[in-house]
Amino acid sequence: MAVDHGEQIRIVQETVAGKEITFAHVMGGPAPIIYQKLGLNPQVDYSASAIGIMNMTPPESAVIASDIAVKSGNVYLGFADRFTGTLIVTGEISDVTSALTEIVDYFRDTLGYVVCNITKR
Repeated sequence: MAVDHGEQIRIVQETVAGKEITFAHVMGGPAPIIYQKLGLNPQVDYSASAIGIMNMTPPESAVIASDIAVKSGNVYLGFADRFTGTLIVTGEISDVTSALTEIVDYFRDTLGYVVCNITKR
Protein backbone atom coordinates (compact mmCIF):
# COMPACT_ATOMS: atom_id res chain seq x y z
CA MET A 1 0.00 0.00 0.00
CA ALA A 2 1.64 3.22 -1.16
CA VAL A 3 1.28 6.43 0.86
CA ASP A 4 0.96 9.61 -1.15
CA HIS A 5 2.66 12.48 0.69
CA GLY A 6 1.71 14.92 -2.06
CA GLU A 7 -1.46 15.95 -0.24
CA GLN A 8 -1.22 17.07 3.35
CA ILE A 9 -4.09 17.45 5.72
CA ARG A 10 -4.30 20.68 7.65
CA ILE A 11 -5.89 20.48 11.08
CA VAL A 12 -7.03 23.62 12.84
CA GLN A 13 -7.60 23.36 16.57
CA GLU A 14 -9.53 25.90 18.56
CA THR A 15 -9.94 26.06 22.28
CA VAL A 16 -13.19 27.34 23.61
CA ALA A 17 -13.18 28.50 27.18
CA GLY A 18 -15.94 26.96 29.20
CA LYS A 19 -18.11 28.79 31.66
CA GLU A 20 -16.26 28.09 34.87
CA ILE A 21 -14.72 29.46 38.02
CA THR A 22 -11.35 27.75 38.18
CA PHE A 23 -9.95 29.27 41.37
CA ALA A 24 -11.45 30.84 44.50
CA HIS A 25 -9.32 31.38 47.58
CA VAL A 26 -9.51 33.43 50.79
CA MET A 27 -6.25 34.46 52.48
CA GLY A 28 -6.85 35.37 56.09
CA GLY A 29 -4.48 37.82 57.77
CA PRO A 30 -2.06 38.35 54.88
CA ALA A 31 1.19 40.21 55.54
CA PRO A 32 1.30 43.89 54.49
CA ILE A 33 3.95 43.08 51.86
CA ILE A 34 1.35 41.04 49.96
CA TYR A 35 -0.87 44.10 49.69
CA GLN A 36 2.07 46.13 48.41
CA LYS A 37 3.19 43.54 45.84
CA LEU A 38 -0.37 43.22 44.51
CA GLY A 39 -0.56 46.99 44.08
CA LEU A 40 -3.47 47.35 46.48
CA ASN A 41 -4.12 50.65 48.22
CA PRO A 42 -2.33 50.62 51.60
CA GLN A 43 -4.61 53.29 53.12
CA VAL A 44 -7.64 51.11 52.47
CA ASP A 45 -6.20 47.62 52.63
CA TYR A 46 -3.95 47.48 55.67
CA SER A 47 -6.93 47.63 57.98
CA ALA A 48 -8.50 44.69 56.17
CA SER A 49 -7.80 41.21 57.37
CA ALA A 50 -8.38 39.09 54.27
CA ILE A 51 -7.76 38.95 50.53
CA GLY A 52 -10.01 36.97 48.21
CA ILE A 53 -8.81 35.99 44.76
CA MET A 54 -10.70 34.31 41.93
CA ASN A 55 -10.19 33.34 38.31
CA MET A 56 -12.93 32.62 35.81
CA THR A 57 -13.69 32.03 32.15
CA PRO A 58 -14.80 33.64 29.99
CA PRO A 59 -12.68 36.45 31.41
CA GLU A 60 -15.43 39.06 31.00
CA SER A 61 -17.21 37.26 33.83
CA ALA A 62 -14.98 39.20 36.22
CA VAL A 63 -17.17 42.26 35.57
CA ILE A 64 -20.28 40.44 36.82
CA ALA A 65 -18.35 38.93 39.72
CA SER A 66 -17.02 42.33 40.82
CA ASP A 67 -20.56 43.74 40.85
CA ILE A 68 -21.79 40.86 42.99
CA ALA A 69 -18.81 41.21 45.35
CA VAL A 70 -19.23 44.91 46.11
CA LYS A 71 -22.99 44.53 46.53
CA SER A 72 -22.65 41.51 48.84
CA GLY A 73 -21.10 43.35 51.76
CA ASN A 74 -18.32 45.55 52.98
CA VAL A 75 -15.51 44.58 50.61
CA TYR A 76 -13.08 46.69 48.64
CA LEU A 77 -12.57 45.86 44.97
CA GLY A 78 -8.80 45.62 44.67
CA PHE A 79 -8.56 44.37 41.10
CA ALA A 80 -10.88 43.15 38.35
CA ASP A 81 -9.50 42.22 34.93
CA ARG A 82 -11.92 41.49 32.10
CA PHE A 83 -9.03 40.26 29.94
CA THR A 84 -7.69 37.56 32.28
CA GLY A 85 -10.78 36.85 34.39
CA THR A 86 -9.02 37.68 37.66
CA LEU A 87 -10.78 39.28 40.62
CA ILE A 88 -9.25 40.41 43.94
CA VAL A 89 -11.30 41.72 46.85
CA THR A 90 -10.22 42.74 50.36
CA GLY A 91 -12.02 43.23 53.63
CA GLU A 92 -12.79 41.44 56.85
CA ILE A 93 -12.49 37.67 56.52
CA SER A 94 -16.24 37.12 56.93
CA ASP A 95 -17.08 39.74 54.29
CA VAL A 96 -14.55 38.38 51.79
CA THR A 97 -15.76 34.82 52.36
CA SER A 98 -19.35 35.96 51.94
CA ALA A 99 -18.53 37.81 48.70
CA LEU A 100 -16.77 34.81 47.15
CA THR A 101 -19.60 32.52 48.27
CA GLU A 102 -22.23 34.80 46.69
CA ILE A 103 -20.28 34.88 43.43
CA VAL A 104 -19.78 31.11 43.28
CA ASP A 105 -23.43 30.43 44.14
CA TYR A 106 -24.77 32.87 41.53
CA PHE A 107 -22.48 31.64 38.78
CA ARG A 108 -23.35 28.00 39.53
CA ASP A 109 -27.09 28.32 40.20
CA THR A 110 -28.11 31.14 37.84
CA LEU A 111 -25.53 31.23 35.06
CA GLY A 112 -24.86 27.48 34.86
CA TYR A 113 -21.10 27.70 35.40
CA VAL A 114 -18.94 24.86 36.61
CA VAL A 115 -17.41 26.09 39.86
CA CYS A 116 -14.62 25.03 42.18
CA ASN A 117 -14.70 24.93 45.96
CA ILE A 118 -13.66 28.03 47.87
CA THR A 119 -10.42 27.32 49.70
CA LYS A 120 -9.13 29.18 52.77
CA ARG A 121 -5.84 29.57 54.52
